[in-house]
Amino acid sequence: MQLPVQSQTTLYAEPWEAGAGPDDLLAVARAADRSGFAYLASCDHVGIPRRLAAAMSTVWYDPVATLAFLAAATERIRLLSHVAVVGLRHPLLTAKQYATLDHLSGGRLILGVGAGHVQEEFQALGVDFRQRGAVLDECLDALRAALGPDEFPEHHGKLYDFEGLGQRPRPVQERVPLWVGGSSPAAVRRAALKGDGWLPQGDPRDRLPEQIARIGELRDRAGVHGGFTVGAVTEPLYVGTPRWDVGRRTLTGGPQELAESLRAYRAMGVHQIQVRFRSRSRSELTDQMAAFGAEVAPHL
Repeated sequence: MQLPVQSQTTLYAEPWEAGAGPDDLLAVARAADRSGFAYLASCDHVGIPRRLAAAMSTVWYDPVATLAFLAAATERIRLLSHVAVVGLRHPLLTAKQYATLDHLSGGRLILGVGAGHVQEEFQALGVDFRQRGAVLDECLDALRAALGPDEFPEHHGKLYDFEGLGQRPRPVQERVPLWVGGSSPAAVRRAALKGDGWLPQGDPRDRLPEQIARIGELRDRAGVHGGFTVGAVTEPLYVGTPRWDVGRRTLTGGPQELAESLRAYRAMGVHQIQVRFRSRSRSELTDQMAAFGAEVAPHL
């Protein structure tokens, strides 16, 4: 699941999150760890321009700092950047940050990456917004090298060129999973050919089978083999019968009813689902998480 509090866009933030802070993040992370969730995710924005602030808000915690903070408070759950806009930073800097996070967390990192969409961020940091796709493509190649086992990673490309610079600590994982976010044709191709997994950007259920089939075709045609994780972001959830307006798109009901609906994702070829619960308080959220882990997840 995506963490609450750390990103507060009006698309999904609940009203109670506006007054929340580190203690709430800790409570939610510990609840997720106890309840058997696969990962916690944190977003990435350096700065939000005034024209977008009303819709997106300016509350976007740094993912490396946030996930490292929560790594020390959890034991099992994995830590995902969903997604890191890695083209805003040199890949050696990104590798240093996330290799350290993987080291500190005992090998729990999943590095989710995306091209980004806020033009002013790129302009302020001196990165060409129009070339962000090409930048991300090379960043993925550079990160493969920089997050690999070699103490002195090496990459020679059009945009980045490095060798002979040692970086320790190395990641605990021999291969840090790189999941690529986005649902445009370019993002789907990038995920299929360069990623270990795909994080769709709000694809509805009826669009997912076509996208998943396209990924399979691209990988087969290119002769790309190995494990690949297909993700999906589900509709909002509420375990049980809500006594307040949770919105018409929210899936509600008992454990077996919810599980039956969610199993449709597996039938499409999805391997992991990211869930979000409607809630009016931190305690209602953690209660929902506990109910999902104990009552719904066993049916999945």
